Amino acid sequence: MPNQGVWDMRGKQFFTGVEIRVWAIACFAPQRTVREDALRNFTQQLQKISNDAGMPIIGQPCFCKYATGPDQVEPMFRYLKSTFQSLQLVVVVLPGKTPVYGEVKRVGDTVLGMATQCVQAKNVNKTSPQTLSNLCLKINVKLGGINSILVPSIRPKIFNEPVIFLGADVTHPPAGDNKKPSIAAVVGSMDAHPSRYAATVRVQQHRQEIIQELSSMVRELLIMFYKSTGGYKPHRIILYRDGVSEGQFLQLLQHELTAIREACIKLEADYKPGITFIVVQKRHHTRLFCSDKKEQSGKSGNIPAGTTVDVGITHPTEFDFYLCSHQGIQGTSRPSHYHVLWDDSHLDSDELQCLTYQLCHTYVRCTRSVSIPAPAYYAHLVAFRARYHLVEKEHDR
Repeated sequence: MPNQGVWDMRGKQFFTGVEIRVWAIACFAPQRTVREDALRNFTQQLQKISNDAGMPIIGQPCFCKYATGPDQVEPMFRYLKSTFQSLQLVVVVLPGKTPVYGEVKRVGDTVLGMATQCVQAKNVNKTSPQTLSNLCLKINVKLGGINSILVPSIRPKIFNEPVIFLGADVTHPPAGDNKKPSIAAVVGSMDAHPSRYAATVRVQQHRQEIIQELSSMVRELLIMFYKSTGGYKPHRIILYRDGVSEGQFLQLLQHELTAIREACIKLEADYKPGITFIVVQKRHHTRLFCSDKKEQSGKSGNIPAGTTVDVGITHPTEFDFYLCSHQGIQGTSRPSHYHVLWDDSHLDSDELQCLTYQLCHTYVRCTRSVSIPAPAYYAHLVAFRARYHLVEKEHDR
């Protein structure tokens, strides 16, 4: 069980671990900086940690070769895919920040559909249990495993019926770039835990914050949910929308809420699940402090993870709250500010706050609660990753 939003995997195993039988290593760092004995040692240490976590990696990699630039990624991956039919994973060793990363993700994600896991050369040369454990967290879910789940007995009652959790975000090109499009991403939970998510992405007009094709994106995710759960339709849709300012709330309701309703009606004329639309904000200047120093958490003296404020500093008539869901490691923790713009599921404030806090524990890449709910976090990651997919060849620019 988590303590202050943190839990320890030592001596514990994944809820569902994947068995890895066929895997490969591609090293894009020069042989003089990552020697063969370092790769062998990395393999042994990774196998030890993964076996302990319940994700056994059987035997040696079927392929272990050095390569240089990004132009070698696609030919190598095509060779691997055609030669090793049941290949599950390619571990890619990178020499620091390099265009190889973008090309690996473009080819692996969009061209060949191969699971890839990148690791920095410094972490191969000097392995640490923490780094290897973090790699295992990522690898297990990429291959269809489940790292951990919410304890069913303490979940809010909303889980008693089929529910889909959506996260939505839009990322914009850097300041000064007037040509590149903005990228909209929506993710949706695909099981009851929730642990597995599917994603859908669209490019849209430069710096357009409202998601233009939300209706078709939500429709895609609802169809995927129906298939992956064996024919269940969500009774409720709970959307966490990231990155929107107060000035856009009315526009959001007019366009995006309508788009979600439209997606449901297009699937079935009388399909009207309850919709809860929540905006998550991190960019604000509100900070929370303990009035009693005995209640402070850790060396940083922050408020304890799970601290929620819904009176005093919130809006007098609207439904909003502050939640600090993560343990502050350095500096002063910044709570997330949640605005419930729409809720025809009629969830009470305690249930919604508890649900939001629990979803902050379901982010699969670490063993601690994060600052925003996992669906919103995943949407941000998907939109960011799609930037790599946009460029035909990152290194040709």
